[in-house]
Amino acid sequence: MGGVDLKVEVHGLREFRTNLRRMDRNLPKGLRKAGNQAAEVVVKHAKPKVPHRTGKAAGSVRAASTQSAARVAGGGARVPYYPWLDFGGAVGRNNSVKRPFYKTGRYIWRSFADHKEQVKDELHDALVEVARSAGVKVRG
Repeated sequence: MGGVDLKVEVHGLREFRTNLRRMDRNLPKGLRKAGNQAAEVVVKHAKPKVPHRTGKAAGSVRAASTQSAARVAGGGARVPYYPWLDFGGAVGRNNSVKRPFYKTGRYIWRSFADHKEQVKDELHDALVEVARSAGVKVRG
């Protein structure tokens, strides 16, 4: 996984968003939904891999998007140990509980790397649907 680029860039997204806003102020909201659709691919593949001792850690894996970025997050106030589960390290009194450290993680980043093409396809299809819903004729 060392050579895998762990991000997907959409060239022209800023202009696309600006033009959608010019047509109708509500149209750019579809970009957030498109990002969530793409991020859900990663969530779908990462959740089953997260340990399910209580289910809180797996339940904390979720998609979160804005009009310009989509991301998948895990953990939170109720699951502060999630980064340790995913990436490893040492925790506890005197760092007595150790887990091998993986720079690219075990669940979220790995799921993204393994399904990057599916994420790209989902994002493409969702962005095309946003354009079509705005009345733009799209080829292909």
